[in-house]
Amino acid sequence: MRPFTIKHIDHLVLRVSDLPRSVAFYTGLLGCHVSRVREDLGMVHLATGTAMIDLVTLDGPLGRPGGAAPGVEGRNLHHFCLRIEPFDEAALTAYLEAAGVKVEPAEKRYGAEGEGLSLYCYDPDGNQVELKGPVAEAK
Repeated sequence: MRPFTIKHIDHLVLRVSDLPRSVAFYTGLLGCHVSRVREDLGMVHLATGTAMIDLVTLDGPLGRPGGAAPGVEGRNLHHFCLRIEPFDEAALTAYLEAAGVKVEPAEKRYGAEGEGLSLYCYDPDGNQVELKGPVAEAK
């Protein structure tokens, strides 16, 4: 018998090529908050509701072993999902595109809470970020 139960994602760590640019994207555009800075590690911890996104520099102690920066041919991960409210596709798309962010149309997708609309956008390093709304009500 397993002696533990997973509650939720605690954090994920992204290797980024321009730390100030990425901090600006996640704080200014998406609303995350800097909770701690670890200059010795080249890391910024961002609060995202009940989880964290950690950003690390490519040339720092944590980022350096990962090799080259993520790009079109290789990424840090496929995507990660942030649950948001409210979910207004037109308003989200307009907001993100006005900031120069690439946005894909919303689709119904399955997540931790069930099926609901979400859209994909991309951070400054090309990491795919899913912004997911509430579960669709059954009709």
